[in-house]
Amino acid sequence: MTSPQTPPDRQDASPRSLFMITAGGLVAGTLIVLGAILPAEYNVDPLGLGRLSGLSRLWAPEENEWKAGAMEPAHASKAPIARHVIEIPLGAASWPEAALEYKVAMSPGQTFLYSWTATRQDNAPMTKPVEFEFHGHTVEDGKTMTVAEYLKSKSVSATGALTAPFEGIHGWYFRNHEEDPVIIRLEIEGFFSLIEPGRPGNEFRIRPLEQTTPQSN
Repeated sequence: MTSPQTPPDRQDASPRSLFMITAGGLVAGTLIVLGAILPAEYNVDPLGLGRLSGLSRLWAPEENEWKAGAMEPAHASKAPIARHVIEIPLGAASWPEAALEYKVAMSPGQTFLYSWTATRQDNAPMTKPVEFEFHGHTVEDGKTMTVAEYLKSKSVSATGALTAPFEGIHGWYFRNHEEDPVIIRLEIEGFFSLIEPGRPGNEFRIRPLEQTTPQSN
């Protein structure tokens, strides 16, 4: 009886062949991880293949839904955006008119942007900053009043924004410490209503500057 012979195609692979097969598998696996899994799952694209193949667009961070607090961040308004420039005259430091207030009316959630600058009426450089308080309060006829202090400081200019936390009047108290009169030029834009001269918040009867609307051709 003759012994069976191993077919040529079933002969054991040489160590070199096994090494090449193993190395090829490692290289292929590494390319898959670097070029596909990392860009798609972790937004990491070291080879740039995720961007070229579009796999990077599959990645998205875990989402945590944001919960709004007492005030919603987005508001729709039927009223148009108001834009006004107001010049507020302050008397010299020794005058009774050295300090005054100017406010606008706002509803909860309404927002405006503002910028103001103080200049001397004689155009000389300012030597002392203007004292100011940025605040708001309700105008109810009851025995209590809600008051909010936003900012209190001294400066010759300021820029910022305000979102009204409640129905009321919101604005500034200014006091001049210069020996000469000063003009506060206030630019304000957003959702608010001007207060009629003589009413609370505009007791000094300040009116905005006349503004012209550009004519379209």
